[in-house]
Amino acid sequence: MTDKHPSGAPWRNFYGRFKGKGLRDSQQAYLDEDLAQFSPGAVGWEENPDRVPLDVEALFGGKEIWLEIGFGGGEHLVHQAATNPDVGIIGAEPYINGVAMLLGKVRKAGVKNLRIYPNDARHLFDVLPEGSVSKAFLLYPDPWPKKRHHRRRFVTAEHLQPLAQVLKPGAEFRVATDIPDYVRQTLEQVPKAGFTWTAERPSDWRAPWDDWISTRYEQKALREDRVPHYLTFRRDS
Repeated sequence: MTDKHPSGAPWRNFYGRFKGKGLRDSQQAYLDEDLAQFSPGAVGWEENPDRVPLDVEALFGGKEIWLEIGFGGGEHLVHQAATNPDVGIIGAEPYINGVAMLLGKVRKAGVKNLRIYPNDARHLFDVLPEGSVSKAFLLYPDPWPKKRHHRRRFVTAEHLQPLAQVLKPGAEFRVATDIPDYVRQTLEQVPKAGFTWTAERPSDWRAPWDDWISTRYEQKALREDRVPHYLTFRRDS
C-alpha cells in the first residue's frame, strides 16, 4: 500500500489475531521477564520512524541470519536455534499467545541465538538490510480459505517483494502448507518475486526437509487427513 499515516508509517491492514484467550500467569511472566532481552532492536514506527536499518552484524556477532515468518507456538524456531548454534535466527509473530509459548520453550531449551519480533513481519522487512538473510521459513501460514480473502495470504507481492529484498542471492525460502490451493498460489506467485522452485522429483515436495521437526499445526493437519507439502525456493541472483 502507498498511502501513509501522518507519522510516515504505511497503512497496513492486518487481518490475523494479536491476542487470543487470556494468558496463564506463567506465560505473562515470560513476556514480562524475557521478551525484552530477545528484541532485535528498534523495528516499529514509534521507536524507529526514520526506518534506520538494524545492525545485524552487531545483533548476532556476524553470524549467518535466518528468518521465520509467523512462528506459531515456536517449536520449529527453537529446534533450529538449538541445532544451529552458529546461526542467528529472527522470528516474527504478531499473535502474543504464540510469543508467550515460544518464550516458555526458549527458557526450557536455554537457547540464546534468536531474536523475537512480536508483530507483523512487514515492519521487520522495512529495517532488515538488503541481502542480509540467508534462509527464510513460512510454515503453515494462515490459509485464508475463502477466495475473496486470498489477497490476505502471505504469498502475495505485498509480502514477497520485500522478503526477496532482504534475502541474499541464492538464499533458501521454505514454505510448508497442507492446503492445496495455497500450494497453487505459492507456485504461481513466489517465482514472480524473484525465486526459483528447486524441486526435481515428487519426493522434493512430498518429504520434509532433513532438519524438519513436525509442528502442532502439522500434527493437526495429519490427524485430519490433509497432505503436507514442503516447497523449497532459491532467491535468484
